[in-house]
Amino acid sequence: MPPMRRMGRPGLIGTMARTAVITGTANATSRAMNRRAMARDEQRYAADQYNAQQAQQAQQAQQAQQYQPPPPAPAPPPAPAQVTDGPGPDDLIAQLKQLGDLRAAGVLSDAEFAAAKAKLLG
Repeated sequence: MPPMRRMGRPGLIGTMARTAVITGTANATSRAMNRRAMARDEQRYAADQYNAQQAQQAQQAQQAQQYQPPPPAPAPPPAPAQVTDGPGPDDLIAQLKQLGDLRAAGVLSDAEFAAAKAKLLG
């Protein structure tokens, strides 16, 4: 006579085995989904970082193209030395000081200073 098979609900060991298989499958599926989600998040993060870096470089390049240094200011024309008829000694000294200041500021060259000084002194 063949062994008899039990009919009806499975026994305790069968239930535990089925639960273990279901739990293992669920855990494996959950881990796989988490790994895929992390990989997708890492790809998005890397793409966002790359795009932000490219945008920053483009903005810097655009700013560099737009920036043009201001042209140098033209030098003011030298003030002409005015000679009056019979200047007093205080007036002559003031005019010589003014010429010296203009030469020190770089407005008058040495030759221009010498010519203006010669005019003042007669």
